[in-house]
Amino acid sequence: MPIPLNQGIHVMHLFLRVDRVRWSALPSGESAAALARLESLCARFPGPAHPRLMTLANVGGKADLGFVLFHATLDGLGELHRDLESVFPPGTVSTVYSYLSVTELPEYVATDDDLRRMIEHGERKLAPGTPEFDAALEAAKKRNEDAKFYRLNPEMEDWEILCFYPMNKKRSGPDNWYSLDFDARKKLMGTHARTGRKYAGKISQLITGSTGIDDWEWGVTLLAHRLDDVKSIVYEMRFDEVSARFGEFGPFYINLRLQPAALWSHLRLGAA
Repeated sequence: MPIPLNQGIHVMHLFLRVDRVRWSALPSGESAAALARLESLCARFPGPAHPRLMTLANVGGKADLGFVLFHATLDGLGELHRDLESVFPPGTVSTVYSYLSVTELPEYVATDDDLRRMIEHGERKLAPGTPEFDAALEAAKKRNEDAKFYRLNPEMEDWEILCFYPMNKKRSGPDNWYSLDFDARKKLMGTHARTGRKYAGKISQLITGSTGIDDWEWGVTLLAHRLDDVKSIVYEMRFDEVSARFGEFGPFYINLRLQPAALWSHLRLGAA
């Protein structure tokens, strides 16, 4: 029986190391056969929506291969993971790092009252009850609903670079995020979001939740065209109090988004 979430989908980030000695000892044609199996699996789950399998080449030496798996059900994600494992000849790859999380709505998503205040007191300063205000509010509600839908059901772009890292909010002494009241947390996250919006068109992000699921509380996936944009947004956000005071970060994985044939060529896996 399928095991869905109440809302959202399951996401797995998976990073593997190739055993070069065992790979070089494969019989003739086995590398090409493995590539064909991966191409077939990716063709079954091409995206942009779930279920989906994204293929990556890690840069920096922490791993060789990377994958991001998306599925609406937990059992479906597990089956996709096992299908991916069966792509590779036994003993030729090993897991370096894996991360399981789910898509979720942020606790601080804008309410209709928030939207009304922004329209009335923001840049446009429209008066409530006017046709202009009503039109602006309806448009804002539509954008808000679209943003919530795609937060739960992401359609990630095939940009050249994918960065992944896990993170926590601190729970120590005066720097305990969970001891702050809701309004204080919402204000801090609002500042954080405004920093992120400055990178529209340069950075696309997916934040997934993993409290009670994996060792960290959130997974952050950043898509970019240029690596310095990844560096800039992470650096700038660390000056926001929500990161400077309350953020804890795990390992960073930088990857090239490559289709299977390009991945094989990049890693010199000998399928040509």
